[in-house]
Amino acid sequence: MRTNRVEAFSDGVFAIAITLLVLEIRVPEDMTSLGPGLLALWPSYLAYGISFLLIGLVWANHHVMLDKIHRVDRMLLFLNTLLLANVAALPFTTAVLARAVSSGHGQRTAVAVYGGWLVVGGIFFNAVWLWALRRPELLEPGVDRSWTAAVARRFLLGPALYAVGTVLAFFAWRPAIALFAALIVLYWLPISEWRSRGRPGGRAASVRPPGAAGDDPPA
Repeated sequence: MRTNRVEAFSDGVFAIAITLLVLEIRVPEDMTSLGPGLLALWPSYLAYGISFLLIGLVWANHHVMLDKIHRVDRMLLFLNTLLLANVAALPFTTAVLARAVSSGHGQRTAVAVYGGWLVVGGIFFNAVWLWALRRPELLEPGVDRSWTAAVARRFLLGPALYAVGTVLAFFAWRPAIALFAALIVLYWLPISEWRSRGRPGGRAASVRPPGAAGDDPPA
């Protein structure tokens, strides 16, 4: 099977998940103190911003990944479905994170759950890419295998770095959130040394971790 239907379905899931994030930001009920009420929603704004950039990053990397995958088999479809299931649940973990920070209770657990979900998503993302690498017939003809191996190493950093933040959450949840945010921003920045030579004469695209890859705009 070619990848066009996989891309269309995946893009739909990404679009719905990223849209659902804003629904968790509730309008203040007390309009007589609207300014303070809006300011009090800062945990929701923070969680929304982090998750929006994260889903966008996963989408960008997913786009670059499928640009190098020519065909998909049954197992790759299954692994991609697991990745999409993880993305679809991010609005829930985002809401849990915002509610815990806002209420002042359960912050460590909420941040650890959020980080753990990022780790799981990173594992699924890597599984899709590594499965394709082990089956050359699935890859675009002419893809530079040294490049694909370098990208694989880059992708593998994601779950490891998110895991560090998840463990940190049990001791200091604020630095853990800061670490998640910093990693997401970092991997959105252009990284020239990771520009793609994926196809002879192909356009450049940079790479970032997992949930992650993509650069310019990606492919």
